[in-house]
Amino acid sequence: MNFNDFTQRLAQVDARGLGIELVALVACVAAAWALCKWFGRDQPKDSIWFGERTFDGVLFPLLALVLTEVARRVVIDFQTVLVLRIAVSVFLSLAVIRLFARVLRAVFPASNLVRLLERTISWLAWIAAVLWIVGLLPPVLAELDDITLAFGKTRVSLQTIFQGVLSAGLVMVIALWIASTIEKRILREAVTDLSMRKVASNAVRAFLLLVGLLFALSAVGVDLTALSVLGGALGVGLGFGLQKLAANYVSGFVILLERSIRIGDNVKVDTFEGRITDIKTRYTLIRAGNGREAIVPNESLITSRVENLSLADRKFNIATTVVVGYDSDVAQVQGILCEAAKAQARVMSDPAPVAFLMNFAPDGLEFTLNFWVADPDKGKDNLRSAINIAILDGLRGAGIDIPYPQRVVRVESLPAGAVPVEASVQAPSGQ
Repeated sequence: MNFNDFTQRLAQVDARGLGIELVALVACVAAAWALCKWFGRDQPKDSIWFGERTFDGVLFPLLALVLTEVARRVVIDFQTVLVLRIAVSVFLSLAVIRLFARVLRAVFPASNLVRLLERTISWLAWIAAVLWIVGLLPPVLAELDDITLAFGKTRVSLQTIFQGVLSAGLVMVIALWIASTIEKRILREAVTDLSMRKVASNAVRAFLLLVGLLFALSAVGVDLTALSVLGGALGVGLGFGLQKLAANYVSGFVILLERSIRIGDNVKVDTFEGRITDIKTRYTLIRAGNGREAIVPNESLITSRVENLSLADRKFNIATTVVVGYDSDVAQVQGILCEAAKAQARVMSDPAPVAFLMNFAPDGLEFTLNFWVADPDKGKDNLRSAINIAILDGLRGAGIDIPYPQRVVRVESLPAGAVPVEASVQAPSGQ
């Protein structure tokens, strides 16, 4: 169909035929919406098929496209079709946009590049739909086919490049969709360990992307034997400039497979201490209790010393120190310290909090209170502050002194004529 055919169809449409097409279109859209509403009532909000509001997923434009195409084939036997033909192209473009957008958001939820790709795909899809509706798409494709680029002895047209990019993108998105579905529906039920689920999902995604890439290259006519040259170049690059990058990727899979550290463990790397929130293929995210997050290359976790505070025991020890006067009752102070810790809900009862007399400090007796928690990711300073406040109230209530720093100054000699302080103090009159 060319532009002249479009103008002829536009001239042949009458009010009665237009009304029939509109009624058929409304019926198709209503049927697609009803089916999506019925089957999507129990679906999760991140579903690619149904989306957050049932009709913003892939299924709604796909059903509307199929029903509208069926209606177009039925109506075309009786009259000239224009509205349904336009609707078919609109729903096709909408289905492509929804497919790319929903899959990319599900796989890369926090990427700014995804939003740029969504806008680019949307513009290309709507431009192609408009060109197809008015009959200008075939001439545009013919012009693109006439424009060729030379790659050595091979000449490739812009149409071939465009079709190759579109085919590769479509195959990649479908591969990512399958990998995401396997991770959510199968791995979550079959694999309970979070680290093993992570390595399995990464391996499945990498395998599907590789297979998808090979299929996409074959679809556009690329000889796969030519990839041997690319493989050799990649090997040389890994040998010279990409050793660290390759080492981090390999280390990521080694960490996940060995499970020496796992997601949720509390670790200490150098002087940074926190909880592992995610293990990527290239780096590991460690979040401290104060909210700071460190990005640690996986190779560092393999080659350097790492303290895993959760490997053998999930209990996490916290300590606080207090100094009281020398005339205080040791047992009473220990009881006040332990009771202050036991009053907090987060403090574990087994092992129970314990207080020790650790040092005879210059200003008083130094006690250290040790207590354990199972959720250090919720914060340590906030719990230590609450226990310190309870200790202060308990000591004040028992009349136990918390001494100020005391210093004794000795005067070896006085200048001639100086009067000692004691001698200068006059007794009150009348005494």
